[in-house]
Amino acid sequence: MLITTQKELKAQLKALKSVPFITVDTEFLREKTYFPKLCLIQISGPDKQAFAIDTLASDIDLEPLFKLLLDEKILKIFHAARADMEIFYQIMDGQLPKPIFDTQIAAMVCGYGDSVGYENLVRNVLNHELDKSVQYTNWSHRPLSERQIDYALGDVTHLVDLYHHFSAQLEKRGRTHWVFEEEEVMTNPETYAIDPQVSWKRVKIKSPKPKNLAVLRALAAWREEQAQSRDMPKNWVLRDETLADIAGQIPTKVSALKKIRNIPGDVTKSGLGETLIGLIQDALASDKENWPEVKKKKPLPPSAAAKLDIVKMLLKIEAAQNDVAAKLIASNDDLEALILDKEPAKNPILKGWRHEVFGKEAEALKKGEIAIGLRGSRIVKFKIDEKTEAA
Repeated sequence: MLITTQKELKAQLKALKSVPFITVDTEFLREKTYFPKLCLIQISGPDKQAFAIDTLASDIDLEPLFKLLLDEKILKIFHAARADMEIFYQIMDGQLPKPIFDTQIAAMVCGYGDSVGYENLVRNVLNHELDKSVQYTNWSHRPLSERQIDYALGDVTHLVDLYHHFSAQLEKRGRTHWVFEEEEVMTNPETYAIDPQVSWKRVKIKSPKPKNLAVLRALAAWREEQAQSRDMPKNWVLRDETLADIAGQIPTKVSALKKIRNIPGDVTKSGLGETLIGLIQDALASDKENWPEVKKKKPLPPSAAAKLDIVKMLLKIEAAQNDVAAKLIASNDDLEALILDKEPAKNPILKGWRHEVFGKEAEALKKGEIAIGLRGSRIVKFKIDEKTEAA
């Protein structure tokens, strides 16, 4: 069912007020805009009576839907929720659906590998093949075909079955709280807040000296603000490599900008050249103590590097034994911080379910209480007692 009027929307939402959970998905476009252009929101209750809301319809006010998404008595089910949550952050004035359950995270917790895709889960868990032929169609074009609508609704009806499967698996293994711990980041508005002043960090530059980075920071912040205000992709304002070249060469005259690749040809005639030179001058005149720096990561000492290799091996063992994706348990930075005793209070390895699964054993390994070795063709861990150590 495609909802195009407020009356239809209110009727459908009324039926969901007392359900324990709903499944949610969105269809959007982003190729020609800075912010996602929302085209559809699909919803289903446990009964799989799914409907899609035409967000482009003139007679649609989403406020009643927002109230449902903010109702903490109703669990919201997504797959790979981050993109959907970013959209809701934008259209809900910084608020987010809560609580949520992400079947991609649940799959990682249940041993289905790293960042498993929705299509693979539907195939492997539900033994169903999805028709992906309309996946990349223009969702903003109206009218939508029956095939498009059926595809969109299928995403949330299959989510019902995936949720039942994974919630049962998690309950059986005592891991339900693992998933909800992971959701805390995605339900935090700070995750989706965009600060133009830090956008320079996503641009690669060959000369990462404070002077060049100060210029890059000013240019990248300006580009971000322009892209937001004009709702266009950042690279349509200026490409990354263009920003990097300007920051690397630091031209002082508008005419010098002509030497920069991908600069518009009319830069000397339009106001763009003067704007860019003004940004450069302001950046160079700013307080040098506030210029950004890229701290080069020091290589690990040989002894620490050897310890890291052993801890990585332990991670593989524990991930396999617990049937959970190693990537979800710890990153390389987390492991290095553990080895170097760097800010242990902030290390996720030493908190929550990660500590239960891996952190305790990693600490025991560091203390010399356990070791890793070969038993035949298998890599195993074993406890070290005083007799073993003496031998």
